[in-house]
Amino acid sequence: NPVHVYSVQWDILALHEFVQRLKLEATLNVHDGCVNTICWNDTGEYILSGSDDTFLVISSPYNKKVKQSIRSGHRTNIFSAKFMPNTNGKEIVSCSGDGIIFYTHTEKSPEYNRQCQFTCHYGTAYEIMTVPNDPYTFLSCGEDGTVRWFDLRTKTSCTKEDCKDDILINCRRAATSISISPLVPYYLAVGCSDSSVRIYDRRMLGTRATGNYTGRGTTGMCVRFVPTHLSNKSCRVTSLCYSEDGQEVLVSYSSDYIYLFDPKDDQARELKGPSEERREELRQPPVKRLRLRGDWSDTGPRARPESERERDGEQSPNVSLMQRMSDMLSRWFEEASEAQSSRGTRPQTRPRGQSNSNNNNHRSEAANSSPAKPASVPDSSIPSSSSSSSSSTTTSRTSTAEPVLSLHYSSEGTTTTSRVHVFASSSSSSTGFYRRSAAARIQELFRRRKERREMEESETQNIRRPSVKMVYKGHRNSRTMIKESCFWGNNFVMSGSDCGHIFIWDRHTAEHLMLLEADNHVVNCLQPHPYDPILASSGIDYDIKIWSPLEASPSFNRALAHEVITRNELMLEETRNTITVPASFMLRMLASLNHIRSDRLEGDRSEGSGQENDDEQ
Repeated sequence: NPVHVYSVQWDILALHEFVQRLKLEATLNVHDGCVNTICWNDTGEYILSGSDDTFLVISSPYNKKVKQSIRSGHRTNIFSAKFMPNTNGKEIVSCSGDGIIFYTHTEKSPEYNRQCQFTCHYGTAYEIMTVPNDPYTFLSCGEDGTVRWFDLRTKTSCTKEDCKDDILINCRRAATSISISPLVPYYLAVGCSDSSVRIYDRRMLGTRATGNYTGRGTTGMCVRFVPTHLSNKSCRVTSLCYSEDGQEVLVSYSSDYIYLFDPKDDQARELKGPSEERREELRQPPVKRLRLRGDWSDTGPRARPESERERDGEQSPNVSLMQRMSDMLSRWFEEASEAQSSRGTRPQTRPRGQSNSNNNNHRSEAANSSPAKPASVPDSSIPSSSSSSSSSTTTSRTSTAEPVLSLHYSSEGTTTTSRVHVFASSSSSSTGFYRRSAAARIQELFRRRKERREMEESETQNIRRPSVKMVYKGHRNSRTMIKESCFWGNNFVMSGSDCGHIFIWDRHTAEHLMLLEADNHVVNCLQPHPYDPILASSGIDYDIKIWSPLEASPSFNRALAHEVITRNELMLEETRNTITVPASFMLRMLASLNHIRSDRLEGDRSEGSGQENDDEQ
């Protein structure tokens, strides 16, 4: 009796011993890049995976063989891929870092499949979500702040420039994760970069293609969840997951924890958040460290917090060249910031999208994700610093140039990109003018933000606001944009981590039940088998790992788990104050420092020459 077998299998999951007997059963070496997405087919026979190598692979976890390897047509990292329901695993939808979505039929030619692309998103497309038992429609979300709904019965491609035909929701900030209620599929949860999870009733929504698009981000919204301490902060949602019965939602935040909430709850409406002044103070932590892109030394089972590295000394064999370069950058940043503070002035900031009116030569460089890794923390945008303001070249030599490091966090528009500006300023007049103009722009920015927030609050007065039901801690989620957390059966919650482990908690008590070392750097993806007690995982390593309860007895090492959790908490706090910058940043910083030293040397020579002339007279 299949029903009886199914019941027995999930009764096994009710026992803590089950997860404590998990052991690595198989490794599928099917990719040549980081594996950013994995998905079981309807029957659980095959796994679909997508990677930085831009291939889609269908493989069997049982015989470890590849059924089909597909050159997807994607030109950048594949972030999400799903089998379309009820298509016998023959139809796939996938999205990538450049925002392009491909519809792939496994029995059609590569030439045909390459034509079936949707270029509607601008910026990264983060996730694809299919609708249960619907083989025709799917949804996507992306950095452009939109959730789009596509119907393959009406079109299998769209390359229209600046297309808005299929926008279902415009969140007006990056939409980073979506999930559909399995039992009531017209409920759609959307995670945004402003720390909010919004649940919409799709029956009240439409697109321009269907003729009933409203264009308002609050239409159809019935629930809005934000943990109180994240109110008005920009913590990205990296994962959303409905429970099997649709009664609870699990949400994972970058640089924070995992939260469970009940969409029917409305208790948070009565809770008071921080004051407006406190909100601005809590908006973002101060930056203390810079990390070079490609430096993964703070990830994996052997990563250590900075305090331990300082204790062991820089000659520790665990300290990589990239890590030492990152440490050097952080010291430069700290010294320059202290020098700026010692002069009694505040670091200068520049609003997103604005340029210095006195410096037309400053060009902002958009730092794209490293092709060798999946998307890391929100990237930094660094302007050229090899030259200062045009006016500074004619200023008096008595104005000593100092490196000015300015950090601006932006949550406007659709990004939460951190921007670091490095430039040398030697003109007091130009600096004063810049400060006045920057202050005016910032005031206007905050005025508009306040107006928009007030409008949204007035439009969402009747929307339920759930409180936190449970918090799951111990893991570390900060280095990648994809960090899945999910339910396993009715009793367990799981998550990947930057420490390279899989964490498993008791769903009802948040007790740590199991820790599995599963990657040399970061575990990003976790997908339980639809029927059997089998788990698939993937991450920075170029493989897929299969886990089953094969241990003869429970093997949970609580002492090791406590040690890993303690380190993760320390390193999570460190990474809250850290941003990732491209290698070109170091070159530009060196150029800036060299420019400053040259100015000083020239000034010293001029002063010396002037003194000699005075003596001669």
